[in-house]
Amino acid sequence: MTLTRDEAFARIRLLRSPNIGPVTYAQLLRRFGTAAAALAALPDMAARGGAPYRPAPEDRIANEIAAVKRVGARYLFHDSPDYPALLAQTDGAPPILTVRGDAGVAARPAVAIVGARNASAAAVKLARDFALALAEAGLVVVSGLARGIDGAAHRGALAAGSGGGGTVGVIASGIDIAYPPEHRDLQEDIATHGLLIAEQPPGTEPLARHFPSRNRIIAGLAAGTLVVEAAPRSGSLITARLAGEHGREVMAIPGSPLDSRAHGCNQLIRDGAVLVQSAEDVIELLAGFAGTPRSTFREAAPVPAVIAQPDADPADIAALLTTAPVAVDELIRQSGESAAAVQLALLELEIAGRLLRHAGGRVSLMA
Repeated sequence: MTLTRDEAFARIRLLRSPNIGPVTYAQLLRRFGTAAAALAALPDMAARGGAPYRPAPEDRIANEIAAVKRVGARYLFHDSPDYPALLAQTDGAPPILTVRGDAGVAARPAVAIVGARNASAAAVKLARDFALALAEAGLVVVSGLARGIDGAAHRGALAAGSGGGGTVGVIASGIDIAYPPEHRDLQEDIATHGLLIAEQPPGTEPLARHFPSRNRIIAGLAAGTLVVEAAPRSGSLITARLAGEHGREVMAIPGSPLDSRAHGCNQLIRDGAVLVQSAEDVIELLAGFAGTPRSTFREAAPVPAVIAQPDADPADIAALLTTAPVAVDELIRQSGESAAAVQLALLELEIAGRLLRHAGGRVSLMA
């Protein structure tokens, strides 16, 4: 369908309203058909969930839209023809992105290159050389514009010029915020010659809680993720884990066991990531990637949410919930209600701010 200006406004307002995340947003659109209808229903749904509710103010959304236009960006909705296809296949994909640059770049075969911020000089050169060779081979290089490996990967891809695959930068801030500050020029180059993507509204500072969300976009955009250098428990390993959850290729460059910055990559390889030593290894792995990775690195895939059907009535499940996480499947069994009815009840509790969703399809009441 053609998205009207009013419906586009309503979609942005819906997503910016309290307690509305990507899964909740998708369920509301499925149930009500339009964002405008979903917005009208939110107060009643929250009341049934046990709390008052007020959607995001219209003037705040109008100011946001003006800020997006002011920096030359635009919105990319989940059902837009140029929304990245691989990202759309992931659970919890962002329903709305703000972008600067050529969205067509994200439609090409892509590889994510991530790694340590405090990377060694050798690893920085390696990331730059790999990215240059991969871009020259026609692959888009996706990364997160952080210091160290990310910045080197973007610069290498840009060095391939207009004949290369290009680069996509995914940031944890609003589209109008440059972070880190020393990458301001690099971020502008990516927006001019590639594609810059943000999930957060304009003006949002890059807070720590936003980086895992950014990482899921990086992993979702690419057929494979290459980790160049990373310490254990780093954000780069989160990106690799998410790539594994998505059924994408996970690759790592080995390093010396004497360097703590290499321990993350070595552990990934031990856990099933493919060891790569050249750009040709990456090209071979991703050539014609059809969704069956050679790497055996896996995490348990998240359980997809059952979408509340338009004709479902909510189940009475509040008494079954506590602050201890429980599987949604268990709630369905114990309540004797349909999956759609249980999901609708959970949706109402979530909109009311009383429900937390956990990994593995589990939920609990807010503490």
